[in-house]
Amino acid sequence: MKLFLLDGMALIYRAHFALSKAPRFTSTGLNTSAIMGFTNTLLEVLKKESPTHMAVVFDTDAPTERHISFEAYKAHREAMPEDLATAIPYIIRLIEGFNIPVITKDGFEADDIIGTLAKKAEQQGFEVFCMTPDKDFAQLVSERIKIYKPARMGNGHEILGVKEVLEKWEIRRVEQVIDILGLWGDAVDNIPGIPGIGEKTAKKLIQDYDSMENLFANSHKLKGKQRENIETYVEQGLISKKLATIILDVPVDLNTEALLIREPNKELLEPLFAELEFRTLGRRVFGDDFSVAEGKVAVGAQMDLFGSSTPMTVSEELGAEISPVGKHIGNTDHTYIFADTDEKIEELLGLLKQQTTICFDTETTGTDANCCELVGLSFAYEQGKAWYVPAPADQLMCTALVERFKSVFENEAITKIGQNLKFDMLVLGWYGVQVKGSLFDTMLAHYLIDPETRHGMDVLAENYLGYTPVSITSLIGPKGKKQLNMRDIDPQIVSDYAAEDADITLQLKKVFEPLLATVEANQLAYEVEFPLVRVLVDMEREGVRIDVKALTDFSLTIQNDVQVLEERIYEKAGVPFNIASPKQLGEVLFDKLQLDPKAKKTKTGQYQTGEDVLLALANKSDIVQDILEYRQLQKLRSTYVDALPQLINAKTGRVHTSYNQAVAATGRLSSNNPNLQNIPIRTERGREVRKAFIARDEEHVILSADYSQIELRLIAEISKDDNMLDAFAKGLDIHTATAAKVYGVALEEVTAAQRRNAKAVNFGIIYGQSAFGLSQSLGIPRREAADMIEQYFLQYPGIKDYMSNTIAFAKEHGYVETLLKRRRYLRDINSANATIRGFAERNAINAPIQGSAADLIKIAMINIHQEIIAQGLKGRMTMQVHDELVFDVPKVEIEAFKVFIEEHMKNALKTEVPIVVEIGQGNSWLEAH
Repeated sequence: MKLFLLDGMALIYRAHFALSKAPRFTSTGLNTSAIMGFTNTLLEVLKKESPTHMAVVFDTDAPTERHISFEAYKAHREAMPEDLATAIPYIIRLIEGFNIPVITKDGFEADDIIGTLAKKAEQQGFEVFCMTPDKDFAQLVSERIKIYKPARMGNGHEILGVKEVLEKWEIRRVEQVIDILGLWGDAVDNIPGIPGIGEKTAKKLIQDYDSMENLFANSHKLKGKQRENIETYVEQGLISKKLATIILDVPVDLNTEALLIREPNKELLEPLFAELEFRTLGRRVFGDDFSVAEGKVAVGAQMDLFGSSTPMTVSEELGAEISPVGKHIGNTDHTYIFADTDEKIEELLGLLKQQTTICFDTETTGTDANCCELVGLSFAYEQGKAWYVPAPADQLMCTALVERFKSVFENEAITKIGQNLKFDMLVLGWYGVQVKGSLFDTMLAHYLIDPETRHGMDVLAENYLGYTPVSITSLIGPKGKKQLNMRDIDPQIVSDYAAEDADITLQLKKVFEPLLATVEANQLAYEVEFPLVRVLVDMEREGVRIDVKALTDFSLTIQNDVQVLEERIYEKAGVPFNIASPKQLGEVLFDKLQLDPKAKKTKTGQYQTGEDVLLALANKSDIVQDILEYRQLQKLRSTYVDALPQLINAKTGRVHTSYNQAVAATGRLSSNNPNLQNIPIRTERGREVRKAFIARDEEHVILSADYSQIELRLIAEISKDDNMLDAFAKGLDIHTATAAKVYGVALEEVTAAQRRNAKAVNFGIIYGQSAFGLSQSLGIPRREAADMIEQYFLQYPGIKDYMSNTIAFAKEHGYVETLLKRRRYLRDINSANATIRGFAERNAINAPIQGSAADLIKIAMINIHQEIIAQGLKGRMTMQVHDELVFDVPKVEIEAFKVFIEEHMKNALKTEVPIVVEIGQGNSWLEAH
C-alpha cells in the first residue's frame, strides 16, 4: 500500500511562481498558472507512482500553538498574491473532482497533520510519501516514510529516504534535522535561530555536539563571537527548535477507506476543465474527444486519465519521445513526404504552382537569419499533408535548389503563410529570392489577437489545436555548447519535424483568420503588421555601417572617465571598495556614510542598491551621483561601445539589428543585437554612441526623421480637448502653452522653470503620474504638485474626461484600443488590490496613445518603403527607433527623400491635430538627429 500526503499550499505556491515569468491566462483573464501547475503535478504522481491512497492537506486561518507561544512566527510573510488567492477555490474543486480527500484541522498546520498521519500510516504497514518542497519534512523520514519532491526546472522528481536525508544534512540521525533547523532558523517562517549561524555552521556544530542541548552545555569550548551568540541566545535557540519540530499527535484520524484512490468525477471535472480552458490537460484526462469549446466530451467517450494505454513515440527515424498528451505526430493521421529526388521536387513544384495559398518554413543552421545557412524547405497547402525538401551543404548547389522554387516564391498571385515569416524571407533573400504576394504570419496574427501571451508555434499548437509538436530539442539537444544544428541531423529524421511545422502553421492560420475579425484586427493585420514584414526584411538585410575606430577611441575615453570617477568615489567614501559589488556598496553608503537610516535590505540581508534606490538618494549626496554616472558609463561601454564591433557581419561588414514585431504589448517595435531603442540620448556620453553609426560612404548621408511631440499630439487627437488642439493648431510650443495656462500667465512671461514643470506634467499625465510622483521628479512639495495637476485638468478638461472614460471602458470591456483598434488587454483592471489596479489603470490611459503612435510610424514605414521601390531609388531605410526613422541616402537623392518622408510621416493617419516631422542630415546619426 502506497500513501501520498500532499502539502497543498506549498505545492500551490510552487506551481504559481514556477510560471510567474510566463503566466497562463484564460480568455476571460483568469490566471491559471497555479491551477495548471498543480494539476500537472497531480497527474504526474498518479501516473508514475500509482499510489493506492492519497490526501491533500491544508492549513486553516485559525492560529496554532506556534503563533500563540511565539507571536513573530510567520508574522512577516507577504500577503498571498491576488491571482493565487483567486486560484485556490478552483484547486479545491479540482481535488474534489479527482475524489481526493482534503484534510484540515483548526489549530494545526499542514506539516503537523501530515506528520501525524504519516506516523499512523507507517504503523499500519503503508509506504508513505510526504509530497512537498519544504525542507522541514526531512525530520519525518524513516524506513517507511519518505519525502517526495516534485519535478522542477527540467529536473526530475526526487525521493529522499533515510540514507538521502543523512547524506544531504550531513548527520547521523534523522532527528538531528530539528537541531540544525533550530540553530539555522528559517527566514520564511520567521524562526529566528541563533544569530550568525547559517546552514553550514549549524551542520558542523551538530556533527560535533550531536544535539542543540549538548551544544549549549558545552558552549565554553567555543570561541569568540560564536560562543557569545550561542550563550546569549540559548532560549531563542530552544524556541526555534520547538517551532521547527513537527507535531506528531494531532487529533486527526487515519481513515484509510476515505483515502483510497478512486475514479475521477467526470461530472465535476469536465465543466471545470472547460471553464479553465485546459485543452491539453482535458485531453490527457478525458481522451482526445474532450472539447473546451463545447465544455463536454463526445457522447459515449470513455474517461482516459493518462491518454492511450500504449506509450506513444515518434517514428523510429526521429527517435524522439512525445508525452501522451492530446494529439501529436504519433496519434494523428498525416502524410509527410521527404522530397529528396528530382522527380519528387518536380511533382511538388507542379502542385505548388496550382495553389492560391501555400505555407512554407525554412530549416537553417542557426537562428541569425543574416549568418546561417539553409538546411531545407517545407511546404503545405492542405491539412495533414506536407513536404520537406533537404538542401545540400554546398552553397552553390543550395542556391541552385532554391532557384527552382523562385517562380513559386515570387508569384504575386500566391499568398504565403508562415510563422515568423521575416526570418524565412531574410534567409531566402541571401539565396537571391524575394517572397512576393500577400502574407499571413501566424505569430503576428496571434500577437494581435492576444498580445501579452506567448506566440511560439509549439504553445499556439497546444492551446488552439490541442496538438503537441515535435520538440526541436529532441533533435538537436538542449541549449548549450553541445547543442547540434539541423545540418548535423540526418535529413530523413529532420523531414517529419520540418513538414509538421508547415502543416501545423497552416492549421493555425485557419484558426486565427476568423479570430482576427472577431477582435476587429483585420485592418491592423492586412494593412499594417503583415505588410510591415517586408519593410523590416529589407531594413535588416541592409544593416548600417559602424565606425569601429570611433568606438575604440570612445572606449578609451570612457575608461579614463571611469578611473577618474573611481578615485573621486573612493575619496568621498574614505575607503577603496568594489563599486560593482552591491554588498560592498551598500555597506559604504548605509553603514559608513549613513545616507539613509531606513535603508531597505534584501532577503539575504544586504542593502538594496538598485537604480531606483540610488536615484532617490541622488539629491542628498554627490557620491551617489558619481556612482550613478559610474554605472551608466560601465553599462554604455559594455552594452554598446565594446559590443557593437563584435556584431559586425563578416559577409557585409555592417551591423544588422533584428526587429521584434510581437514583443511589446503596446504595438511598438523593439530590437536586439543591438537594442537600438535603449541607446542613451539624454547624456552627452550616451549621444556619442550615435556618432559611430555612419553613412555608407562619402557619397551618402544619414537622414533622420523624427515625429515632434507625437504622443502629446495624439492625446489631443484622441481626447479632442479644445485647448490642446487649439495650441497645436496655432503652432505653439505645447509646454510653454501648458505653463501659461497652469500658472495663469501670458505666453511671453513663462519662465524656463515653469516650462520645465509644465513639460513634466504633460508627459507625466500620459503615464498616469500622481501628485507624489510629480513632486518626486520635480523636487517640489506634494501640495504644489497636486495644485499643478488640478490646474492642468481645469485647463484641459477633455484630457481628464479621456482618462476617466478610458478607465471606465477598460473596466467594462477588459481592454482599451488605439485609433486603429489595436487592443491592449488589462486583466487586472478590476483587481481588488489598489496597487495592482492602479498599474492597470495607468496602462489603460497610456496604451491607446503609445499604440496609436506605433500604428502611425508603422504605416509611414510601409508607405515610404513602397515609395522608394516605386521611384527606383538607391537610398534605404536602415533604422527605426521610438518615433524616429533613419535613412542612408545618396547625396543626389536627399531632396527627393525629404519630400516623401515628410509627406508619408505626416499623413500616415488622418488626424485633426497637425503632425510635425523634423528632418536632419549628416555624416553620422548624431549629426543628423
